Amino acid sequence: MDSLPETSPDSQLKITAAEDDRTGLSVETLRRAFADNLFYVQGRFPEIATANDFYMALAYTVRDRQLHRWINTIETYLKQKQHKIVCYLSAEYLLGPRLGSSLISLGIYEQVRQAVEESGLDLEKLLEQEAEPGLGNGGLGRLAACFMDSLSTLEIPAVGYGIRYEFGIFTQEIRDGWQIEVADQWLRLGDPWELRRPDRAVKVRFGGRTETYTDEQGHSRVRWIPRQIVRGVPHDMAILGYHVNTANALRLWKAEAYESFNFQEFNQGDYYGAVHEQVVSGTISKVLYPNDTMVQGKQLRLEQQYFFVCCSLQDMIRIHLRLGRDLNEFHEAFAVQLNDTHPSIGIAELMRLLVDEHQLQWETAWDITRKTFAYTNHTLLPEALEKWPVRLFGDLLPRHLEIIYEINRRFLDEVRLKYPGDAARVARMSLIDESGERYVRMAYLATVGSHAVNGVAELHSELLKETTLHDFFELWPEKFLNVTNGVTPRRFLLASNPRLSGLASRKIGDGWIKHLEELRELEPFVEDPGFRSEIRQIKQANKRDLAGYIQKETGITVDPETMFDVQVKRLHEYKRQHLNLLHIITLYHRIKRNPGIELVPRTFIFGGKSAPGYFMAKLIIKLINAVGEVLNREPDVRDRLRVVFLPNYNVKQAQRIFPAADLSEQISTAGYEASGTSNMKFAMNGALTIGTLDGANVEIRQEVGEENFFLFGLTAKEVFEKRAAGYHPRDYYNANPDLREAVDLISSGHFSNGDTQLFKPLIDSLLEHDPYMLFA
Repeated sequence: MDSLPETSPDSQLKITAAEDDRTGLSVETLRRAFADNLFYVQGRFPEIATANDFYMALAYTVRDRQLHRWINTIETYLKQKQHKIVCYLSAEYLLGPRLGSSLISLGIYEQVRQAVEESGLDLEKLLEQEAEPGLGNGGLGRLAACFMDSLSTLEIPAVGYGIRYEFGIFTQEIRDGWQIEVADQWLRLGDPWELRRPDRAVKVRFGGRTETYTDEQGHSRVRWIPRQIVRGVPHDMAILGYHVNTANALRLWKAEAYESFNFQEFNQGDYYGAVHEQVVSGTISKVLYPNDTMVQGKQLRLEQQYFFVCCSLQDMIRIHLRLGRDLNEFHEAFAVQLNDTHPSIGIAELMRLLVDEHQLQWETAWDITRKTFAYTNHTLLPEALEKWPVRLFGDLLPRHLEIIYEINRRFLDEVRLKYPGDAARVARMSLIDESGERYVRMAYLATVGSHAVNGVAELHSELLKETTLHDFFELWPEKFLNVTNGVTPRRFLLASNPRLSGLASRKIGDGWIKHLEELRELEPFVEDPGFRSEIRQIKQANKRDLAGYIQKETGITVDPETMFDVQVKRLHEYKRQHLNLLHIITLYHRIKRNPGIELVPRTFIFGGKSAPGYFMAKLIIKLINAVGEVLNREPDVRDRLRVVFLPNYNVKQAQRIFPAADLSEQISTAGYEASGTSNMKFAMNGALTIGTLDGANVEIRQEVGEENFFLFGLTAKEVFEKRAAGYHPRDYYNANPDLREAVDLISSGHFSNGDTQLFKPLIDSLLEHDPYMLFA
């Protein structure tokens, strides 16, 4: 909250006095500020400035107006000390481009467009210059970004905490149909939106050992003696609310060496040794989700998670104490939300800070901790419910392992008291999995250490209570609730689809921008031929725009008159992009068998990244591109079926795709998709949905009506029952000629230049196991 320089009435007068240059919103003031920032901040004049120089100057111009609101927001919070602050801990924030959304939030889009045009430039071309922040990957990060937008718009005091990844997750290139990961150099030309705060840096310790000692009051205490200390340096950016004067903070931590240069090593000729600590420490904030198929990657992930949580909790305590408040009131000042299991180590870290650093009694500290934290679970997938080997955990965080052991001891005593003699339940609920190699169960730690646990869709929340956390639900039913995910219409309708959002505002006003339910007021217009014609024209215009983008990015020509059938999301077997492919291959085979068959011409559009170490998902990407290569070159097929894979799917790309989609593919195996948010973005932009009863699809179907939702596949209950009864995918393969022909075409090498081995691992997995029930 005091992440900006301290302000006073005098400094406020200075800010007000400078309003014409730094805060004014007229076209002339904006044009003058743009020119000043180009010259005085960028050190450029128009004759030699690059497109990026102009973009940076405009970004600084807009940031000035954000900072004015941010400072006022912080001053308000500092004066009104009783505000409770939401602190959102998330490993990722998929923000998307910030300039355009900032112009919309400030309400100055047209003024800036005019100011830029008067400077002889095109605003749209400057917007294209922005590098998308490499701070997130999928729905988890986009949800975090949407929450931050919503919190600011609702004027709820909030700080988002995370990591400032230097190279993001990766830039996806497609070479010979394969995903190739290259560094995402989004910071190469600098980031005009962030403010580095070296004066707010904190220490983060790793490894070493612990020792006991007696404090001045005669109490036994524990001291952590680390083997490594890393410096966490915050970088702040303002998250502006829509048409309000509130801007909250996103504080991202960069890892640096505590001592960045060893002069003695350098003088002895060991030049690498002189900077070794900086290299090792800096690795922590280099890449989002490093490959964890090897032990080094696992350790780095744990280091990352502890690093940003440790930095963030220290920051909260510093703010709390600076405001003159007692640590016994910490939970009254901060509501800390854990966005999935990544930040769940925060429960042990807050206990360490309260007990070891600030010397509170265990019982007091535990009461504060449980009242402070709430936990959002985002998945039922076992591999995503993080478990850390005890050996690795203890080597990296020895004090935290001791604290978790003590939490577990006290918790299991409570379980034994409630369920006497039930040793199996005690083993199931233990924070330590001792069934083989010992693991720390982080989802269980988050559940035990939080006062509330929520799922992210009605179905997911029920499955969470019935399966993954069933024992905990029986113990504490009052803890569990559902909070279905959402998306911000300000980015994914207002900014992404100005044609459609403009039509909506002309018909019903702009109240829907903050209150999306007001879109129901459009229902009386559905029988109006003129309104329906406008809707069709808007969709076609958006499709023409996307077709042009596809041509530019891939060289593939698509017909905007065809149906745009779209599946864009992270690559995973449970999301079943390969099921979509089997359908495409079936349609292809029908055309080849009967060229005169009547089919609605379709363009299938895919996009999404696979985790670098996820072989099967990368093989699916290869198959998508291989199928596309065959279909797109065959004259009797390509005008009726086209397949496009758009590389490096991100928010900027999504804002082009959602407005142009006709059909949204939401076909995950029921019971596996916690919520999904692309389903909402497609629906918001007028795409019809074909999907399973999974995640938020269930609630979307309830809202739009069953007749407007194309239901597909098994329910979660049917999936469970079929698996329990014994599921044999080869039986379905033998019984379904269309399925068999599609699978055999892949196996035969038809899509791999005769190579029958290329896709064999995928086909074998489907025929022998089919864990996500594509064949059913």
